Amino acid sequence: MAAQLSRSSTRQQEIEQTVFEEVSNDQQEEEQTPFILIEKLEQSGISSGDIKKLKEAGFNTVERIAHAMRSEITAVKGISEQKADKLQHEAMKLVPMGFTTAYEVHERRSEVVQIRTGSSTLDRLIGGGVETGCITEASFFMIRF
Repeated sequence: MAAQLSRSSTRQQEIEQTVFEEVSNDQQEEEQTPFILIEKLEQSGISSGDIKKLKEAGFNTVERIAHAMRSEITAVKGISEQKADKLQHEAMKLVPMGFTTAYEVHERRSEVVQIRTGSSTLDRLIGGGVETGCITEASFFMIRF
């Protein structure tokens, strides 16, 4: 009987650990998402009906709302100019918008590291190596004589 209790207790701990890990993974994925889903606007007082209309019209992210022209948003059936203004205002609170100075761009670029490819010729062709934080694509073809 004691052995059964200890097995069920161990099993319960395993289940709790699995659930904890899944929740932690979900939270990490949410934090790493490069965009904000439009449902986040519900927390700012936008109705779920309006969000549904916007999603059906192709506005799936807060960034899309923030960067859209007001006329694009008002083209959605049921979205007035006042609603469009409110949507954009709330979206702009969540999305960093504005100008970046040349100095800030220079500072960010100075932090970029270039990783050598192992081929000095290829490194020279791509400007010193593969940059971190960037996608680098190369295609090659061979000519046989």
